[in-house]
Formats: sequence, C-alpha cells, structure tokens
Amino acid sequence: MRYPIVIHPNERLMQKAIPVTMITDETITILENMYETMIAHDGIGLAAPQIGKNIQLAVIEVDEETGLFELINPEIIESKGTDVDVEGCLSIPGTYGTVERAEEVTVRYFDREGDEIEVTAYGYLARAFQHEIDHLNGELFIDKIIEPIKPEDLDAYMEEHLDD
Repeated sequence: MRYPIVIHPNERLMQKAIPVTMITDETITILENMYETMIAHDGIGLAAPQIGKNIQLAVIEVDEETGLFELINPEIIESKGTDVDVEGCLSIPGTYGTVERAEEVTVRYFDREGDEIEVTAYGYLARAFQHEIDHLNGELFIDKIIEPIKPEDLDAYMEEHLDD
C-alpha cells in the first residue's frame, strides 16, 4: 500500500518523532509500505513523518549495492568531515539546494527483528542517513540550504559538479 506524501508546509514535518517502543506486525507493515511509497515516488529515503506518522521509522535505499536500510529509532553516534552537495525532498517537491553534511556518519538503529545495528556510511549514503534522521527530529533540509538551485538549473548544476 502506498501512502500519500505529506507536503511542506505542514506542522507534522516539524515535530520530533516519538521512539518506537515495540516492534509489531504493524511496524513491519509500515516499513514495507514506506518502501513501496518511496520507490513509487522515485526517492532514495523516506521518514515516517513524511507519511503522517509521528514515529521514528525511516527507509533508505540509495542503490542496489548498499541495499535497503530499515531504520527504527536511528541515531547518529559519530560523524566526521564535511561535504557540500545537492539535496531535494519528496515532501518539498521542486526545491533543491546545496547542504553541508558530515562526510561520514556512524548510525545506530534497530532492524525489524529488534537487533541493534551500527553502520558507518560515507558520501551519498551518509547524506541520506542524515537527511532522514533530520526528518525524525523535525528538521528540514530547506533550513540548511547554502545555495538554492532552481529546478530548471538542476541538471546543469549536477553536470558542472560531477567531479566534485
């Protein structure tokens, strides 16, 4: 089942999500539906507040190589370096801009089995983790934009910065 995406401005996007206290069949169903929703909207990440659910769940899949991450109660426990790159968001369609993020992050979360996982991510995957965890904290990338990029200029910007 696909969920409708909550579009900015909407107060639900600015609220800190509450931790999941028990992983239930409903939790698993929400994760699976979030993944289906993310794929249907050509996204690489989706946090529960973006589908109107104020709980700490997120899904991320930047490519087949890294695979799918289903995050329950994720937190960044370490970050290193800085990197500036372009971001967009399913909840803020047509808005793009450069955002400074950590180049490397270590994230601790629970998986659908309730196992605690730690993963260290670099580059684009690290950016995706930070973006989705921001959503769970009620923070939006538009509040961190350094340089706005018009939708019609996005392809040219990406081509120009391909080697960055």
